[in-house]
Amino acid sequence: MTYEIDLTGHRALVTGAGQGVGEEIARTLAQAGADVLVNDLVLERAQRVVDGIVADGGQARPAVFDVTDYPAVVAAIDDGGPVDILVNNAGNAGRATTMGMEDLANLVDTEPADWEGFIKVNLYGVMYAVRAALPGMIEGQWGRVVTVISDTARVGETHMPAYSAAKAGAAGFCRSVAREVGRHNITVNCVALGTMNTQGIDPANDPHAERLVKKYVIKRRGLPSDIAAMCTFLASPQAEWITGQTYPVNGGYSFAL
Repeated sequence: MTYEIDLTGHRALVTGAGQGVGEEIARTLAQAGADVLVNDLVLERAQRVVDGIVADGGQARPAVFDVTDYPAVVAAIDDGGPVDILVNNAGNAGRATTMGMEDLANLVDTEPADWEGFIKVNLYGVMYAVRAALPGMIEGQWGRVVTVISDTARVGETHMPAYSAAKAGAAGFCRSVAREVGRHNITVNCVALGTMNTQGIDPANDPHAERLVKKYVIKRRGLPSDIAAMCTFLASPQAEWITGQTYPVNGGYSFAL
């Protein structure tokens, strides 16, 4: 006898799923039986993930849109059919700004225009997707919303005030929505990431990576599979009594009570 998560009959939307953590979340949900809408800004990236899922016997379709474009988010869900699992994974600063994660700086060295991309993608992108997906979940009287945030939203990090604010805002938003929709058998939770290794970096060959992992109880960067496992559990029927929570999946970088 084995324990398994079965998402057969459920349709999931994973934002930012054309690569990295989002790709692994989409693949894992599909392995559990969900029909997955794979979102990305770039069709070729989304299609590559879809092709891989289908080749492995799963169900998936590309969904190309920008999470900061609310009409596009609504149209994608209307076109793909109602979703009862939403994983908000899209992050970073999006394409609407010249500032990216590699340009993070002290607050006094930035201007309000530099913050907009982080706020739009990491906060408004989450709000737009949740708002677009909820009516179908409410009608079906079942749903799962999982939002990927960052440990910096919980503990703070230098050079990341706008990003931290946006991720913390997304977590607060999700807690509020959880209270609103619980009566419809909809749960809303967050997963807080530590530093991820999405490019196969070997700490032994990267002094910066080696210094970074010293801060972690488990001496490695996170893998996409670490996050996908938690997201898939929170999306499952087994997690029906868990809502309004933030789960750190961070190798012990920080602890939570």
